[in-house]
Amino acid sequence: MPIPIKDIKKLIIESIPDAIIEINDLMGDNNHYSAKIKSKVFNGLSKIEQHKLVYKSLKGKMGNELHALSITTEENK
Repeated sequence: MPIPIKDIKKLIIESIPDAIIEINDLMGDNNHYSAKIKSKVFNGLSKIEQHKLVYKSLKGKMGNELHALSITTEENK
């Protein structure tokens, strides 16, 4: 079962409360998304560490209910 955008945002906000999130449904199928996430939590972290935080916030849904998510992260200074 696909995950709605609002549920993805909720999961990320639970782990990264100051996150500014923009999610786009790439295929119109509620299953292939791109996400741009900006947070102070990312300050000083490598892109890999930033992405790990985002994937961890999804609580195992990536690859299961959430089929494809392209992530772009940015520091929020």
